[in-house]
Amino acid sequence: MSTKPVGATPPTPSLPSLTERRKAATQLDIARAAAELFTERGPDGTTAEEIAQRSGVALRTFYRYFRSKQDAVAPLLSGGADRWRALLAATEPGAGVPEALERSIAASLTPASAADTEGLRWTRGLLRAAAEDPALRAVWYRVNQESEERLREVVAGLAGPDADPLEVRLAAAAATDAIRIALESWAETDAPEHGDGAPAALAVRCLRELMGGMRLLRDASGE
Repeated sequence: MSTKPVGATPPTPSLPSLTERRKAATQLDIARAAAELFTERGPDGTTAEEIAQRSGVALRTFYRYFRSKQDAVAPLLSGGADRWRALLAATEPGAGVPEALERSIAASLTPASAADTEGLRWTRGLLRAAAEDPALRAVWYRVNQESEERLREVVAGLAGPDADPLEVRLAAAAATDAIRIALESWAETDAPEHGDGAPAALAVRCLRELMGGMRLLRDASGE
């Protein structure tokens, strides 16, 4: 358990080394290959060997990075959460927690490029596949749990040193679940990536519903 005080400013992360960047790039290549195959054939119809072959790596390299074929998609699923937390952490000092969460969620789930749109489509395909694959669902839940744990420190920094630690934890859980539920609900439909039924709109709606009873997530006026 961290002993860092609530509201403390997170340390500035060091830049990854060339080796770390290459490792991350290889992991993402494998994740994309796994997502492609899962979408085409489903997890049951895909082997780790096929994922390794499509991504252009040896099978031993695959298992150096991932424990199972389902685990291979974790970098793809966690990438969006990483970008969202970075957006939230970059919020200007003094911004209210509710506004900062809504803006960062809407920005991170609104595709601004073809790559962003492709990422959402991969997520949709993986979540549909996960509906029939418990191991893939477990990876999705793990990614969300890890994101929630990392989010607490970011929310604590926004909320300030006087924030109630329990409220900080609840806010991180609400925001994480808002995105998770929005993406899962969107994946069950054929709704587009923009508009009322898109992930961004659904996530903001979920967040407002979940945050209604939390002091930390209410406006200063209490309304």
